[in-house]
Amino acid sequence: MGLWRAGLRTSLHWLAAGLLVFLPAAAHALQAGDEVTPQVQQLYAQARAAQQHGDSAEAIEKYRAMIKLAPHLAAAYNNLGMLYFNDHDYAHAAEVLNRGLELHANMPTASAMLGMSYFQLGQDGKAEPLLRAALRVNPTDDTVEMMLARILINLRKYDEAASRLNHFLERNPKDQDGWYLLGRTYLELSENSLKKINEIDPDSVVAHEIAGEIDESMHNYDVALVEYKKAIDLAPRKPGTHMHMANAYWLTGKWESAEEEFKAELLNDPNNCTARWKLANATLEANDSSEDALTELNRSIERCPALMQARVDRARALIRLGKQADALPDLLMAEKDSPTEPTIHFLLGAVYRAQSKTAEAQQEMRTYGQLQREASAAVAAQANDASAIKSAAH
Repeated sequence: MGLWRAGLRTSLHWLAAGLLVFLPAAAHALQAGDEVTPQVQQLYAQARAAQQHGDSAEAIEKYRAMIKLAPHLAAAYNNLGMLYFNDHDYAHAAEVLNRGLELHANMPTASAMLGMSYFQLGQDGKAEPLLRAALRVNPTDDTVEMMLARILINLRKYDEAASRLNHFLERNPKDQDGWYLLGRTYLELSENSLKKINEIDPDSVVAHEIAGEIDESMHNYDVALVEYKKAIDLAPRKPGTHMHMANAYWLTGKWESAEEEFKAELLNDPNNCTARWKLANATLEANDSSEDALTELNRSIERCPALMQARVDRARALIRLGKQADALPDLLMAEKDSPTEPTIHFLLGAVYRAQSKTAEAQQEMRTYGQLQREASAAVAAQANDASAIKSAAH
């Protein structure tokens, strides 16, 4: 939150600079009568000088004096409201900005700051329409869009909040606050979906599967397995029930249990390519029969030829069976699809070594080593990011 507040202040200082520069021209255009007197212009110059020297209290007094002499000068209210906002005096900021907009409604920066002031005062209902209006004028204003997303979350408008956050993250893919809020929003949507499903029937197959998926997403695998078992007990022959449990076992490296559940899933859904691939993968990881794994992989690839994970595992099974030459086409196809996957280069190195292509084998192993180091660095960076996000959340 602290980082985000700092960004907000930076944005508002930039807005303020533009407002101050153009105040005299705006004043002549917007005034009725002769309110812009030499004394008013002198006060404006003094306020601007005070602000440039960081003396916001002096600048505020000069603008207050200006407004007494020129009570219909909308831009003066705008600038005074900005000064109050930067001093975290949101109540006075809202009062002054609202008065300025009553005089002249077409001031997008004033509308945005008024919306931000209402947000800081906890008045989300008042802030929402103002920030929406500001985004219509400038759809890529990061500060306003993030604040609107926070308001939508507070108002439990999670679908639109997710849409806003995805729009923001398209422009700012490394913004941690944005990713944190998006994750929080999706979690709320998941919990709301589960709540609705439980209201309909808390002991249904769907209720237990969704509860299991939520626990699995948080790596609570033991709890997830309990939910998946309940779903299986209710509908043992329904496609998907055994798949959930099999995948949880697979993710936790319980290969024999995973094999059993994938086989059960294939009895219910024989055309499930992913189940066949993961069954074969579990077989290979458990160091069971490579021939059995190869049979399942052939069937998976025959039905789903674009499933590159199955091709990599088929190459692995062929290498174990001493058929390195037969493994090469699958590996070259997989490398073209996923050139940065380390495992592919490791297996290519093994194939080239078996074919006495020493230079090619060494190059593949160098590539494998480099990609492994990059992957390890990425994991470490993600861990640091996660720690930073947790700290920001607290």
